Amino acid sequence: MFGSVSVYERDGVYQIYAKAMQEDGIGILYRKYEELKQRLEQEGYFDEKHKNKIPKMPKVIGVLTSQTGSVIRDIINVSTRRNPNVYIRLLPVPVQGEGAAEKIAKGIKIMNEHKLADILILARGGGSLEDLWPFNEEIVAHAIYNSEIPIISAVGHETDFSISDFVSDLRAPTPSAAAELAVPDIYEIQQKINTYQNRLRLALIKKVEIMKLRYEKCISSRVFKEPLRNINDNYLRIDTYIKKLENIIRNKQKEEKTKYIELVSKLDTLSPLKTLTRGYTIVENNNEIVKSIKDIEIGDKIDIRFTDGKMKAEILS
Repeated sequence: MFGSVSVYERDGVYQIYAKAMQEDGIGILYRKYEELKQRLEQEGYFDEKHKNKIPKMPKVIGVLTSQTGSVIRDIINVSTRRNPNVYIRLLPVPVQGEGAAEKIAKGIKIMNEHKLADILILARGGGSLEDLWPFNEEIVAHAIYNSEIPIISAVGHETDFSISDFVSDLRAPTPSAAAELAVPDIYEIQQKINTYQNRLRLALIKKVEIMKLRYEKCISSRVFKEPLRNINDNYLRIDTYIKKLENIIRNKQKEEKTKYIELVSKLDTLSPLKTLTRGYTIVENNNEIVKSIKDIEIGDKIDIRFTDGKMKAEILS
């Protein structure tokens, strides 16, 4: 109970003026949270066997969060830093307040029905239990459980846990961490490819050196010096082995180089800049990409991005 106390000095009587009251002990929302969590766990909603695997090289990252605020900016910054060619598809949804849970569940369903992403990130910033409550609603848990697209839950801060965290295929402590889990670092992949190529090249060179030493040992042996024909036969055989190994080295290096070129080509194909070179443009209004004619009004000044620069325009009709 919150309020104030006054004293009637003549009679020594205390008076308490109550301004607000709440139930002692565990609150109602927390009890509802624990009851739903226990029931869903018993029904198998949290079982690892039901969770989808996170794709290693997703092309499209779907994000369900508020279209304003730092959450979506953090996800975009981290994702594009790790892989500039990844595409972020935002489906704006309210992340708190009345009706938010229903819209979040509907957003997950839309993403699945139209196959709009390879992986989904369900995210919002920190807040009180009341603020995070839409992510503790049963309707959201059902939508996550039935999603064919893998879902990473990044709700609140690292110490916050919601029902969506337990049902999702993977939980991230923060939205930025969710982007790191969803998007592989393309530069690390390139470095690994180069490392594997160098290891293979060194292994093959070492193999050739060993074969040459065996060859020299053979031709220096007295057993092979006496029968001249055997020496020549062995020389030709070893020379054939060396040529085969050299061919293997060249073919393997060519194969790895082809794979690397294909990977780089695929990444280049997925780049938004590649789309611009084909004659498409990107229209921006107040630094926001225009996706619908409803996003602009007469009199708005817009930016039109081409592959080689920007132009400004004004909407007249």
